[in-house]
Amino acid sequence: MNILAFFAHPDDETMLCGGTLALLARAGAQVHLLIATRGEGGENGEPPVCSREELGEVRAEEMRCAAKQLGAASLRFLSYIDPLVGPDNTLYAFTEDEETLTAELVEALQAVHAEALISHGSNGEYGHPAHRLCHRAARKAIERLGTQAPLFYTIQATHPEHPRVRLANPEDPAHLILDTQSVHDIKVAAALCHRTQHALFIRNTSRELGRPVTVPEVIRDWESLHRVYPPVHRLPVEDELTNLLRATGSARDPVET
Repeated sequence: MNILAFFAHPDDETMLCGGTLALLARAGAQVHLLIATRGEGGENGEPPVCSREELGEVRAEEMRCAAKQLGAASLRFLSYIDPLVGPDNTLYAFTEDEETLTAELVEALQAVHAEALISHGSNGEYGHPAHRLCHRAARKAIERLGTQAPLFYTIQATHPEHPRVRLANPEDPAHLILDTQSVHDIKVAAALCHRTQHALFIRNTSRELGRPVTVPEVIRDWESLHRVYPPVHRLPVEDELTNLLRATGSARDPVET
């Protein structure tokens, strides 16, 4: 099965759905990663791993490391520049030209003969404008492809047992819940690749617990998916992607309410 996983920044793929991608790759899927930016606007480490000017290339190399750990079949970057974080930690989208982004995504889907697309949720996980932009472009790409469109799933779908409510997309109910413990070490190894972002990964958890924590300590072993296309009318959802994940023994269906 050919899968295109489309994200805004390096590390989104690992921290938001690395377990899912690792399970799919282990099950024999060809997981192709498409990253819109090189994360030029992100943090550069505490202490700094590199200069601000070097950050884009350093994060691109970190992304290559993570892709290898996750078992990705390919990695491609688009040419967008990640904006700097603004005053009061204001976050920004990387372009206002959704039509060009959509066209690029359509081309990428066709290039890898994608049978499924995985991307950000409708709420951008924690509301990140760049994540929401990627979601909108993904929806438009699916619409543009019409009857030739692949399955479309989004990450961090909401359900009552979601381990990190702040990251859940409240408008995207979970259609599949995944226990990713069997690939925990893979997800940790991929997270460790993103050295410039380690301080960011641990900051909130360290504050919540009142003690320093390590990157492996913040890796969660539960992930969830919401199917956007085709629309879901009843559970359980059954298609090539869910069947592949169920075959790993890591998937369960949410309880209907």
